[in-house]
Amino acid sequence: MASQLVESHRAGADVIKGREVCKKKSVELLEEFGLPKGLFPMDDIEEIGYNRESGFVWMLQKKKNQHTFKKIQQTVSYDTEVTAFVEKGKIKKVTGVKVEELSLVEVHVDKSSADKVTVKTDTGLSDIHDAAAFALGE
Repeated sequence: MASQLVESHRAGADVIKGREVCKKKSVELLEEFGLPKGLFPMDDIEEIGYNRESGFVWMLQKKKNQHTFKKIQQTVSYDTEVTAFVEKGKIKKVTGVKVEELSLVEVHVDKSSADKVTVKTDTGLSDIHDAAAFALGE
């Protein structure tokens, strides 16, 4: 069930349904915004939406899942609904993603060094990682 936030951005959004096409679209959107293509390794996405006017993106999946990014030895949890606002090189106001017990709120690629990714949590803590840690298939 989509939240009120998703419903409020649905009008005028591109909405795609179906597991395979949603997985492909999630990678295409990350690539379009200059972000690592493996940032959201969610295999069971049932719906993805993108409202270009507001920059709002959502992904809905059947059940929560976890993924361990081996190169940085961190496990990330993805809720049944993941939302964010995207712009070139940045994802902000993220909901539905946790790094250990902390909520992920922002990811951005350093403009001066596209091979570095900064990840921020709701506590204000941030880490900088090699973009390769979030490559597709990692």
